[in-house]
Amino acid sequence: MTERHAWRHLFTLLKLAEMGAHRRTAKISTEYLARKLGMSQQTASRHLIELDNKGWIKRTITPEGCLIKITDSGIKKLKKLYSNLHFLMEAAYPPSVTLEGIVFTGLGEGAYYISKERYRKQFIEKLGFDPYPGTLNLKLTTDYDVKTCSELEAYPAIEIEGFTNENRTFGPVKCYPAIIENKVKGALISALRSHYDASVIEVIAPVFLRKHLKLKDGHKVKVEILTLP
Repeated sequence: MTERHAWRHLFTLLKLAEMGAHRRTAKISTEYLARKLGMSQQTASRHLIELDNKGWIKRTITPEGCLIKITDSGIKKLKKLYSNLHFLMEAAYPPSVTLEGIVFTGLGEGAYYISKERYRKQFIEKLGFDPYPGTLNLKLTTDYDVKTCSELEAYPAIEIEGFTNENRTFGPVKCYPAIIENKVKGALISALRSHYDASVIEVIAPVFLRKHLKLKDGHKVKVEILTLP
C-alpha cells in the first residue's frame, strides 16, 4: 500500500470518528460521507470497503445506509496519528529540516579527514555506517537555507571527538543524520575544517554520492536533516 493510500484511509477514518463511529455504531450514508470527504460517492464507498478489508472498521449494509463502527485496530491507528501530531506540536524544534544546495568541486581535503582512522571509527560507531572517503560539497543558494543551516547549532548533534596525531590537532566534528535526495542515508558534518563560509555544507554517506545519484557540478540537491536525537 502506498503512503498516499495510507493517508487517504486515515483521513476517511478520521471523518468517521468525527461522526461518532469510534464510540458507537453510527449510521452513515455513503453520499453523506462522500460530501464530508470531498470525493465521489463511488470513491467513498471504495474507501469503506478497503477499511473493512483492513479490519479498521466493521461495516453492515442496511437499506437506510451503512452501520459503521471503528474497530480496536482502527482506534489504534487514530491514537498513533494523535500521538504523532501531539509530539510534533509539543516538540521544542522540528524533527527535520530540509536544505537545498548546488554541487561544486571542493578542495579535495574531505577524503583526507574522513579517512583518518580515529574519525572513521567514530563515524561507524556513532552514525552506523562506514563513510565513503570524501564529502559532497553543497553551496546553499538562498538566505533561507543559510539561516536554517545556522539554526542547526541549537539542535542536538552527534559529537565526533577530536584528537591529536603526528603533532597535529584534529578538532571535534558535529554530525546530523540526513537523507540525501530522499534516497541515501548519510550525515551533514560541520567543523572538519573552517576555510568554507557559512553558505557551504558538507555531506558524507556510505556511498560515493556523485556516482550513486549521478550528480555533477551545478546540480541542485536536497538534504533532509534529522534533528531529533
